[in-house]
Amino acid sequence: MGGCGSVPSVAGGTEEPLPEDTEEQLSSGDGTLEFSGRKMPRLPASICVLADQLYKLYLSGTMITELPDDLYQLHNLRTLALDANRLPELPEAVCSLPHLGRLYLGANRLQGLPPSFARLQALRTLWIERNFLHHFPRVLLNMPALRCLQMGDNRLKGLPGEIATCMPGLRGLWLYGNRLEHVPKVLLRLHGLEILDLDKNKIAAFPDMSGMKALRLLSYDHNPINTPPKVGETVTLVGEGAQEFMEEREERRKQIEEEKMEERERELQENEAQKIEEAEGEGEEEGEQEEQFKEVEEQESHHVNHYSGEQEEDYYPDEQEYYLEEEEEGYYPSEGENYYVRGIY
Repeated sequence: MGGCGSVPSVAGGTEEPLPEDTEEQLSSGDGTLEFSGRKMPRLPASICVLADQLYKLYLSGTMITELPDDLYQLHNLRTLALDANRLPELPEAVCSLPHLGRLYLGANRLQGLPPSFARLQALRTLWIERNFLHHFPRVLLNMPALRCLQMGDNRLKGLPGEIATCMPGLRGLWLYGNRLEHVPKVLLRLHGLEILDLDKNKIAAFPDMSGMKALRLLSYDHNPINTPPKVGETVTLVGEGAQEFMEEREERRKQIEEEKMEERERELQENEAQKIEEAEGEGEEEGEQEEQFKEVEEQESHHVNHYSGEQEEDYYPDEQEYYLEEEEEGYYPSEGENYYVRGIY
C-alpha cells in the first residue's frame, strides 16, 4: 500500500477513493466513520488523510483483509472495530496505532496475537470473542493497563498464573463458552475484578469466592453445579438457583438491618430514660435545698418578729401611762371649768 502523505484529498489522487458519504459522516463533528456491513476487501490508503479528524472507525462485517501500512498515521484514532471479518490473523498495521483505546476483533479466525500487539499500551478494551484461541495470548501479559477483556466462545482450558501480577488493571473478564473444567485459581487473586463471566463451561465446583472484594457480578449459568457459588454479600449472581439465593440473602439482610434498627431504638430509649431519671434526681435535690432554705428564712423571720414585739410591748404602755399622768395633773380643764375662768384668754 502507498503512504498516506501522497493523498491530497479524500477522493483525489491515484489512490482508491473512500466511500462517497465519508465527508458527510465527518461533517457531524464527532470524528466517526461507520462502514460496517459494506463489502470492501481492503481499506483505501486515502483514509490516512483524515488523521486529524478521525477518532472512531467501524469496519465490522466488511470482509476486509487488508489495511494500509501507514495506518499508524491515524494518531487520533481511539476506537477500531474489525469484528465479523473472518481475519486469519491481525493485520500488523493495527499494532501501530499510538492512541488506540478500544479494539473489537470478535468473530474472526484468529488463533493468537502477534508480539507487536504489546505496542498498544493505550488499549483499555479488547474484544476477541468467537475466535479460535486455544491458549491465552501471552502478549497480553505485557499490557498492565488493559481493563476489559472479552474472550468468550473460544477454546481456552485455563489461564496463565502471571495474569494476576501482570494485568492488575483488569476490571471485566468474559470467559463464557470456553472449555474450563475448573475455576482458574489465579482468578481469586485478581483483586480488582468487578465482572466475571464463566457461563457455558464445564465447571462442576466453585471455590469460595467471597474473598474477591471488588466483585460485583458473577455469571456461572450452564455449568454442571447444583448450588450457587459462595460470594460476597454485594455480588449479583446469574445462573441456576441464583434468583432464589439472592432473594433469601436479601431477606436475611433486611432482617439483620431491622434487628440493628430495633437495637438502636432500644439504646435511644434507654438513654432518654436515663436522662429523664437524672433530671428528676436533680429536681428533687433542688427541691430539698429550696425547702431547707425556706426553713432557714422562717426561723430568721421568727427571731426578728419576737424581738420587735417585746420592744413594742415595753414602749407603748409606758407612753400611754405618760399621757394619762399628765391628764390627771389638770392639763385639760375639769368638768364645768372653761377657758375664761382659768384666765387663759
